[in-house]
Amino acid sequence: MLDLETTIDDVLYPEIDANETGILQVSELHTISWERTGNPNGMPVVVIHGGPGGGSQPSYRRYFNPQKFDIIQFDQRGCGQSTPYAELVDNNTQASVSDLESLRKHLGHENWHVFGGSWGSTLSLIYAQSHPKRVLSLTLRGIFMCRKSELHWFYQDGASHIFPDAFEPYKQHIPPSEQSDLISAYYRRLTSDDIEVRRAAAQQWTRWEMATSRLFPDPSYVEKAADLDFAVAFARIECHYFINEIFVEEAYILNHIETIQQIPTTIVQGRYDLVCPVRSAWELHKEMPNSTLIIVPDAGHSMGEVSIARHLVEATDAL
Repeated sequence: MLDLETTIDDVLYPEIDANETGILQVSELHTISWERTGNPNGMPVVVIHGGPGGGSQPSYRRYFNPQKFDIIQFDQRGCGQSTPYAELVDNNTQASVSDLESLRKHLGHENWHVFGGSWGSTLSLIYAQSHPKRVLSLTLRGIFMCRKSELHWFYQDGASHIFPDAFEPYKQHIPPSEQSDLISAYYRRLTSDDIEVRRAAAQQWTRWEMATSRLFPDPSYVEKAADLDFAVAFARIECHYFINEIFVEEAYILNHIETIQQIPTTIVQGRYDLVCPVRSAWELHKEMPNSTLIIVPDAGHSMGEVSIARHLVEATDAL
Protein backbone atom coordinates (compact mmCIF):
# COMPACT_ATOMS: atom_id res chain seq x y z
CA MET A 1 0.00 0.00 0.00
CA LEU A 2 1.07 3.57 -0.65
CA ASP A 3 0.96 6.55 1.65
CA LEU A 4 -2.21 8.55 0.98
CA GLU A 5 -0.08 11.58 0.17
CA THR A 6 1.69 9.80 -2.71
CA THR A 7 0.50 11.13 -6.06
CA ILE A 8 0.55 9.70 -9.55
CA ASP A 9 3.41 12.07 -10.41
CA ASP A 10 5.48 10.50 -7.64
CA VAL A 11 5.42 7.06 -9.25
CA LEU A 12 5.46 7.81 -12.99
CA TYR A 13 8.32 9.09 -15.14
CA PRO A 14 8.17 12.80 -16.07
CA GLU A 15 6.00 14.00 -18.93
CA ILE A 16 7.66 13.64 -22.31
CA ASP A 17 6.75 14.56 -25.87
CA ALA A 18 6.62 12.14 -28.77
CA ASN A 19 9.69 12.32 -30.99
CA GLU A 20 8.04 10.82 -34.09
CA THR A 21 4.47 10.45 -35.30
CA GLY A 22 2.89 8.98 -38.40
CA ILE A 23 -0.14 7.62 -40.18
CA LEU A 24 -0.16 4.06 -41.52
CA GLN A 25 -2.65 2.89 -44.15
CA VAL A 26 -3.79 -0.54 -43.00
CA SER A 27 -6.70 -1.16 -45.40
CA GLU A 28 -8.47 0.58 -48.25
CA LEU A 29 -10.71 2.19 -45.65
CA HIS A 30 -8.67 2.55 -42.46
CA THR A 31 -5.57 4.40 -41.34
CA ILE A 32 -4.03 4.15 -37.88
CA SER A 33 -2.17 6.93 -36.13
CA TRP A 34 1.06 6.03 -34.31
CA GLU A 35 3.85 7.65 -32.28
CA ARG A 36 7.27 6.86 -30.87
CA THR A 37 8.66 8.30 -27.64
CA GLY A 38 11.86 7.82 -25.68
CA ASN A 39 14.98 6.14 -27.04
CA PRO A 40 14.62 5.09 -30.70
CA ASN A 41 17.48 2.64 -30.14
CA GLY A 42 15.98 1.29 -26.92
CA MET A 43 13.97 -1.85 -26.25
CA PRO A 44 10.74 -1.62 -28.24
CA VAL A 45 7.50 -1.73 -26.26
CA VAL A 46 4.07 -1.32 -27.81
CA VAL A 47 1.26 0.09 -25.67
CA ILE A 48 -2.18 -1.31 -26.52
CA HIS A 49 -4.94 0.97 -25.29
CA GLY A 50 -8.27 -0.06 -23.86
CA GLY A 51 -11.86 0.22 -24.92
CA PRO A 52 -11.87 -0.91 -27.67
CA GLY A 53 -12.18 2.67 -28.84
CA GLY A 54 -10.37 4.38 -25.97
CA GLY A 55 -7.43 5.75 -27.93
CA SER A 56 -3.84 6.31 -26.90
CA GLN A 57 -2.90 8.93 -24.29
CA PRO A 58 0.22 11.05 -23.65
CA SER A 59 0.19 9.85 -20.03
CA TYR A 60 0.84 6.26 -21.16
CA ARG A 61 4.39 7.26 -22.13
CA ARG A 62 5.18 7.84 -18.47
CA TYR A 63 5.03 4.16 -17.46
CA PHE A 64 8.41 3.52 -19.10
CA ASN A 65 11.98 4.70 -18.60
CA PRO A 66 12.47 6.90 -21.69
CA GLN A 67 16.21 6.18 -21.73
CA LYS A 68 15.59 2.44 -21.86
CA PHE A 69 12.57 2.05 -24.15
CA ASP A 70 11.41 2.87 -27.64
CA ILE A 71 7.80 3.55 -26.53
CA ILE A 72 5.29 2.92 -29.32
CA GLN A 73 1.62 3.85 -29.19
CA PHE A 74 -1.11 3.70 -31.80
CA ASP A 75 -4.81 4.43 -32.05
CA GLN A 76 -6.82 1.36 -33.00
CA ARG A 77 -9.25 1.59 -35.90
CA GLY A 78 -11.90 4.27 -35.61
CA CYS A 79 -10.62 6.11 -32.54
CA GLY A 80 -8.14 8.78 -31.53
CA GLN A 81 -6.44 10.22 -34.60
CA SER A 82 -7.11 7.14 -36.73
CA THR A 83 -9.58 7.43 -39.59
CA PRO A 84 -12.44 7.15 -40.42
CA TYR A 85 -13.76 8.35 -37.05
CA ALA A 86 -15.91 5.83 -35.12
CA GLU A 87 -16.10 3.56 -38.18
CA LEU A 88 -17.41 0.04 -37.54
CA VAL A 89 -16.93 -1.43 -41.01
CA ASP A 90 -13.85 -3.67 -41.22
CA ASN A 91 -13.22 -3.03 -37.52
CA ASN A 92 -12.69 -6.28 -35.61
CA THR A 93 -10.20 -8.18 -33.48
CA GLN A 94 -8.49 -9.89 -36.41
CA ALA A 95 -7.99 -6.50 -38.08
CA SER A 96 -6.41 -5.10 -34.91
CA VAL A 97 -4.02 -8.06 -34.71
CA SER A 98 -3.08 -7.47 -38.36
CA ASP A 99 -2.56 -3.75 -37.68
CA LEU A 100 -0.13 -4.55 -34.88
CA GLU A 101 1.92 -6.71 -37.20
CA SER A 102 1.82 -4.04 -39.93
CA LEU A 103 3.03 -1.43 -37.45
CA ARG A 104 5.82 -3.68 -36.13
CA LYS A 105 7.09 -4.28 -39.65
CA HIS A 106 6.71 -0.60 -40.57
CA LEU A 107 8.89 0.42 -37.62
CA GLY A 108 11.44 -2.29 -38.37
CA HIS A 109 11.30 -4.28 -35.14
CA GLU A 110 11.88 -8.04 -35.15
CA ASN A 111 9.91 -8.36 -31.91
CA TRP A 112 8.79 -6.20 -29.00
CA HIS A 113 7.48 -6.09 -25.47
CA VAL A 114 3.69 -5.77 -25.24
CA PHE A 115 1.90 -3.67 -22.61
CA GLY A 116 -1.90 -3.49 -22.34
CA GLY A 117 -4.75 -3.12 -19.89
CA SER A 118 -8.47 -3.88 -19.88
CA TRP A 119 -9.41 -4.42 -23.57
CA GLY A 120 -5.70 -3.79 -24.16
CA SER A 121 -5.00 -6.97 -22.19
CA THR A 122 -7.46 -8.87 -24.40
CA LEU A 123 -5.86 -7.68 -27.61
CA SER A 124 -2.36 -8.20 -26.19
CA LEU A 125 -3.15 -11.83 -25.41
CA ILE A 126 -4.82 -12.56 -28.75
CA TYR A 127 -2.00 -10.84 -30.63
CA ALA A 128 0.55 -12.91 -28.69
CA GLN A 129 -1.39 -16.09 -29.48
CA SER A 130 -1.36 -15.17 -33.17
CA HIS A 131 2.33 -14.15 -33.26
CA PRO A 132 4.07 -15.65 -30.20
CA LYS A 133 7.57 -15.29 -31.67
CA ARG A 134 7.10 -11.52 -31.94
CA VAL A 135 6.34 -11.01 -28.23
CA LEU A 136 9.25 -10.70 -25.81
CA SER A 137 7.05 -10.24 -22.75
CA LEU A 138 3.54 -9.31 -21.68
CA THR A 139 2.79 -6.67 -19.05
CA LEU A 140 -0.97 -6.73 -18.46
CA ARG A 141 -3.41 -4.86 -16.25
CA GLY A 142 -7.10 -5.38 -15.49
CA ILE A 143 -7.49 -8.70 -17.27
CA PHE A 144 -10.50 -8.86 -19.59
CA MET A 145 -11.09 -11.99 -21.65
CA CYS A 146 -14.44 -10.80 -23.05
CA ARG A 147 -16.37 -13.89 -22.07
CA LYS A 148 -20.16 -13.73 -21.84
CA SER A 149 -20.01 -13.87 -18.05
CA GLU A 150 -17.69 -10.86 -17.92
CA LEU A 151 -19.89 -8.79 -20.23
CA HIS A 152 -23.03 -9.77 -18.29
CA TRP A 153 -21.35 -8.82 -14.99
CA PHE A 154 -20.54 -5.28 -16.04
CA TYR A 155 -23.20 -4.31 -18.57
CA GLN A 156 -26.25 -6.19 -17.26
CA ASP A 157 -26.16 -7.48 -13.70
CA GLY A 158 -23.24 -7.61 -11.26
CA ALA A 159 -21.37 -4.36 -10.88
CA SER A 160 -24.83 -2.79 -10.68
CA HIS A 161 -25.19 -4.24 -7.18
CA ILE A 162 -22.17 -2.24 -5.99
CA PHE A 163 -22.74 0.97 -7.97
CA PRO A 164 -26.56 1.11 -8.18
CA ASP A 165 -26.53 4.90 -8.21
CA ALA A 166 -24.24 5.03 -11.27
CA PHE A 167 -26.04 2.11 -12.95
CA GLU A 168 -29.50 3.68 -12.68
CA PRO A 169 -29.09 6.34 -15.42
CA TYR A 170 -27.34 3.83 -17.71
CA LYS A 171 -30.22 1.36 -17.31
CA GLN A 172 -33.05 3.91 -17.35
CA HIS A 173 -31.84 5.36 -20.65
CA ILE A 174 -33.32 2.19 -22.15
CA PRO A 175 -37.11 1.57 -22.10
CA PRO A 176 -38.22 -1.22 -19.72
CA SER A 177 -39.24 -3.43 -22.64
CA GLU A 178 -35.59 -3.61 -23.77
CA GLN A 179 -33.81 -3.73 -20.41
CA SER A 180 -33.36 -7.51 -20.40
CA ASP A 181 -30.49 -7.10 -22.91
CA LEU A 182 -28.84 -3.73 -22.39
CA ILE A 183 -25.90 -4.32 -24.73
CA SER A 184 -28.24 -5.01 -27.64
CA ALA A 185 -30.42 -2.05 -26.74
CA TYR A 186 -27.45 0.27 -26.66
CA TYR A 187 -26.12 -1.15 -29.91
CA ARG A 188 -29.34 -0.22 -31.68
CA ARG A 189 -29.01 3.35 -30.46
CA LEU A 190 -25.27 3.67 -31.03
CA THR A 191 -25.77 2.60 -34.65
CA SER A 192 -28.87 4.75 -35.18
CA ASP A 193 -29.07 7.08 -38.19
CA ASP A 194 -30.01 9.86 -35.76
CA ILE A 195 -26.87 11.58 -34.51
CA GLU A 196 -28.57 12.83 -31.35
CA VAL A 197 -29.71 9.30 -30.47
CA ARG A 198 -26.13 8.06 -30.94
CA ARG A 199 -24.69 10.85 -28.80
CA ALA A 200 -27.16 10.41 -25.95
CA ALA A 201 -26.52 6.67 -25.78
CA ALA A 202 -22.76 7.17 -26.01
CA GLN A 203 -22.78 9.54 -23.06
CA GLN A 204 -24.69 7.14 -20.82
CA TRP A 205 -22.58 4.13 -21.82
CA THR A 206 -19.32 6.01 -21.26
CA ARG A 207 -20.43 7.62 -17.99
CA TRP A 208 -21.25 4.19 -16.51
CA GLU A 209 -17.79 2.84 -17.29
CA MET A 210 -15.95 5.93 -16.10
CA ALA A 211 -17.94 6.07 -12.84
CA THR A 212 -16.79 2.57 -11.90
CA SER A 213 -13.18 2.59 -13.09
CA ARG A 214 -11.54 3.70 -9.84
CA LEU A 215 -11.74 2.49 -6.28
CA PHE A 216 -12.66 6.07 -5.35
CA PRO A 217 -14.74 7.54 -8.22
CA ASP A 218 -13.02 10.47 -9.91
CA PRO A 219 -15.24 13.29 -11.27
CA SER A 220 -12.68 14.02 -14.01
CA TYR A 221 -13.16 10.46 -15.30
CA VAL A 222 -16.93 10.80 -15.36
CA GLU A 223 -16.59 14.08 -17.24
CA LYS A 224 -15.00 12.20 -20.16
CA ALA A 225 -18.55 11.26 -21.14
CA ALA A 226 -19.21 14.92 -21.94
CA ASP A 227 -16.49 14.84 -24.62
CA LEU A 228 -18.62 13.63 -27.51
CA ASP A 229 -15.64 13.00 -29.79
CA PHE A 230 -14.31 10.56 -27.20
CA ALA A 231 -17.63 9.13 -26.01
CA VAL A 232 -19.12 8.32 -29.42
CA ALA A 233 -16.05 6.44 -30.67
CA PHE A 234 -15.54 4.74 -27.31
CA ALA A 235 -19.14 3.57 -26.89
CA ARG A 236 -19.84 2.68 -30.54
CA ILE A 237 -16.69 0.62 -31.00
CA GLU A 238 -16.95 -1.10 -27.61
CA CYS A 239 -20.57 -2.05 -28.18
CA HIS A 240 -19.79 -3.19 -31.75
CA TYR A 241 -17.12 -5.56 -30.46
CA PHE A 242 -19.22 -6.84 -27.57
CA ILE A 243 -22.38 -7.47 -29.59
CA ASN A 244 -20.17 -9.56 -31.90
CA GLU A 245 -18.47 -11.37 -28.98
CA ILE A 246 -15.17 -9.79 -30.11
CA PHE A 247 -15.30 -11.87 -33.31
CA VAL A 248 -13.84 -15.02 -31.73
CA GLU A 249 -15.18 -18.14 -30.05
CA GLU A 250 -16.25 -18.03 -26.42
CA ALA A 251 -13.25 -18.39 -24.04
CA TYR A 252 -10.87 -18.06 -27.01
CA ILE A 253 -7.90 -16.94 -24.90
CA LEU A 254 -8.06 -19.83 -22.43
CA ASN A 255 -8.82 -22.29 -25.23
CA HIS A 256 -5.54 -21.37 -26.94
CA ILE A 257 -3.42 -20.67 -23.87
CA GLU A 258 -0.73 -23.23 -24.77
CA THR A 259 0.61 -20.92 -27.50
CA ILE A 260 1.73 -18.25 -25.00
CA GLN A 261 2.61 -20.18 -21.85
CA GLN A 262 6.33 -19.64 -22.47
CA ILE A 263 6.08 -15.84 -22.67
CA PRO A 264 7.20 -14.01 -19.49
CA THR A 265 4.06 -12.30 -18.21
CA THR A 266 3.32 -9.87 -15.39
CA ILE A 267 -0.32 -9.27 -14.43
CA VAL A 268 -1.21 -6.26 -12.27
CA GLN A 269 -4.79 -6.48 -11.02
CA GLY A 270 -6.77 -4.27 -8.65
CA ARG A 271 -8.46 -6.29 -5.92
CA TYR A 272 -11.57 -4.13 -6.22
CA ASP A 273 -11.68 -3.88 -10.00
CA LEU A 274 -15.41 -3.85 -10.78
CA VAL A 275 -15.02 -3.41 -14.54
CA CYS A 276 -12.80 -6.47 -14.95
CA PRO A 277 -13.05 -8.48 -11.72
CA VAL A 278 -10.01 -10.29 -10.38
CA ARG A 279 -11.45 -13.73 -11.18
CA SER A 280 -10.34 -13.42 -14.80
CA ALA A 281 -6.79 -12.51 -13.81
CA TRP A 282 -6.72 -15.45 -11.41
CA GLU A 283 -7.95 -17.91 -14.04
CA LEU A 284 -5.46 -16.63 -16.61
CA HIS A 285 -2.57 -16.79 -14.13
CA LYS A 286 -3.38 -20.40 -13.21
CA GLU A 287 -3.05 -21.38 -16.88
CA MET A 288 0.22 -19.52 -17.40
CA PRO A 289 3.05 -20.98 -15.33
CA ASN A 290 5.41 -18.28 -16.58
CA SER A 291 3.24 -15.48 -15.19
CA THR A 292 3.44 -13.37 -12.05
CA LEU A 293 0.14 -12.10 -10.62
CA ILE A 294 0.19 -8.98 -8.47
CA ILE A 295 -3.17 -8.32 -6.81
CA VAL A 296 -3.13 -4.70 -5.65
CA PRO A 297 -5.12 -4.46 -2.39
CA ASP A 298 -6.09 -0.78 -2.59
CA ALA A 299 -7.10 -0.30 -6.23
CA GLY A 300 -9.86 -0.71 -8.76
CA HIS A 301 -9.55 -0.82 -12.54
CA SER A 302 -7.73 2.29 -13.69
CA MET A 303 -4.03 2.43 -14.53
CA GLY A 304 -4.24 6.01 -13.27
CA GLU A 305 -4.65 4.79 -9.70
CA VAL A 306 -1.41 5.31 -7.81
CA SER A 307 -1.02 1.75 -6.53
CA ILE A 308 -1.66 0.25 -9.96
CA ALA A 309 0.73 2.72 -11.60
CA ARG A 310 3.52 1.95 -9.15
CA HIS A 311 3.36 -1.79 -9.87
CA LEU A 312 3.23 -1.22 -13.62
CA VAL A 313 6.33 0.97 -13.52
CA GLU A 314 8.11 -1.61 -11.38
CA ALA A 315 7.18 -4.25 -13.95
CA THR A 316 8.50 -2.26 -16.92
CA ASP A 317 11.65 -1.30 -15.02
CA ALA A 318 12.30 -4.99 -14.46
CA LEU A 319 12.12 -5.95 -18.14
